Amino acid sequence: MIVIAVLVAISVVLVYRRDGIVGVTEILIGDLALFGGILPRVLAGCLLGAFIAEILPHEKVSRSLGPQSGLKGLLIGTAFGAILPGGPFTAYPVASALLAVGADFGATIAMVVSWTLIGYGRAVAWEVPIMGTDFTLWRIVISLPLPVLAGALGRFVYVRIYPKGAPP
Repeated sequence: MIVIAVLVAISVVLVYRRDGIVGVTEILIGDLALFGGILPRVLAGCLLGAFIAEILPHEKVSRSLGPQSGLKGLLIGTAFGAILPGGPFTAYPVASALLAVGADFGATIAMVVSWTLIGYGRAVAWEVPIMGTDFTLWRIVISLPLPVLAGALGRFVYVRIYPKGAPP
């Protein structure tokens, strides 16, 4: 946070020296507009995560995505991430909610990596129209094992760091 604050201060000084107060004011107004547009999405994503954590049955999530779920949990996390719509304001609160209701790090990592690499929303909206169907399909096929591998590695490392579960 301190590094970012220092970089902001330096940037303000540089913009002020080059463009004066008008340049600094334009940037601040543009950033406030951006913040105003993002804030409702962040709020909606956080509310979604909180409600999902309350709605999901903890026992089923723990059984399907928990530490003892094995490969099945990693595959479920991967499939869920691939079909999860929305951007980071949706995906990360949902991932946090899954952790809160009993999913382990491995399945949650598989979900986030799958959402990032395979996410159908971006593939349909952006990749197919720009890169074509063949490229998109091959990229998805090649990417399929990566979320499972990342989840397995995450599970392996987490168990080594916290052998008795998460710290208090």
